[in-house]
Amino acid sequence: MIQMTKDVFRYWDLLWNLVARDLKIRYRGSILGFLWTILTPLFMAVIYIVFLRLLAGGRGVVIRNEDIIIGVFAWQFTTQCVNAGLNCVTGNSSLVKKVFFPRIILPLSVSVTGLINFLLTLVVQWVLVAILLTWKGAFLEATTLWVPLMSLYQLLFNFSLALLVAAANVYFRDTQHIVNLLMSAWFFMSPVMYPLSLVEDVARSHPWVIQLYLLNPMTVIITGYRAMQVPGVSFPWTATSIVGMLIPLVIMWIAYVVFQRSQRYFSDML
Repeated sequence: MIQMTKDVFRYWDLLWNLVARDLKIRYRGSILGFLWTILTPLFMAVIYIVFLRLLAGGRGVVIRNEDIIIGVFAWQFTTQCVNAGLNCVTGNSSLVKKVFFPRIILPLSVSVTGLINFLLTLVVQWVLVAILLTWKGAFLEATTLWVPLMSLYQLLFNFSLALLVAAANVYFRDTQHIVNLLMSAWFFMSPVMYPLSLVEDVARSHPWVIQLYLLNPMTVIITGYRAMQVPGVSFPWTATSIVGMLIPLVIMWIAYVVFQRSQRYFSDML
C-alpha cells in the first residue's frame, strides 16, 4: 500500500491526464453533456418514487422521497466506478503494452473520475433534498457538511471494487456479464430505494437478519449519508455495523494484492 501511494505521487501527471480524458470522453458529442451525470440518477429516483408510491399505497409503509434521492445518487457513484473499472485495463491495451507505468493508475483514474462526478451532483442532490425537507418544515442537518468526507470513504470502497473487476476482466471476459448480474442483485439487497428502518420493521421477529444486513458496506454507506443529511435518521452504531464499516478496508487490501499479482501478465493477456 505504501508503494501504491508512492506510485500515485510519482505518476500524478498521468493520473490527472487520464481523469481529464475520461471526463472529456464521457459526454463527447452529447448535447446535454455533463447534465447526464445529474439527469440519470434523478430520472431513476423519480421512477422509483412513483413505483414505490404505487406499491406502498394503503399499506402504511413510509418511504420518503429524500431517502430515495440520497440512495440513488450514492448507488450511481459505485455503479459508475465498477462499470468503468471493468474496461479500464482492457480498454487501454495499447497503453498497457507500450508504456511502462503502474497499472493501478488505471482503476484509480476511473474511480477519481466517478468521485468528481459525484461531488458535482451533490449540489443538485442537496437542493432537491432541501426543498423536500422544507416542504415538511425541516432542514438539512448541519452534518451535511461531512458528506464529502464520507464520499472519500466510499471512494476507497469503489476503488477496491474497480481493482477486482479490472483484473478479472483481463483474464475472464465473461466478468462483465457476471458483474452486471451481481450488481442487480446487490441493488435490491441494499437500502437504495428504502430506508434501513423498513428492514428493521420487517426483520423484527428475526433480529439476526438486520445484523447480517448491516454487514453490507452499501448499507452502512447509504445509511450514513442519510443520517448526515436527513433529520430523524440515526446511524445504527452496533458491533455489526462497525464490522460493516471495516469490511471495505479488508476488501481494499485483498483487491490491492490480487491486482498487483495479476498485473504482471496483463500485456500477455491483452
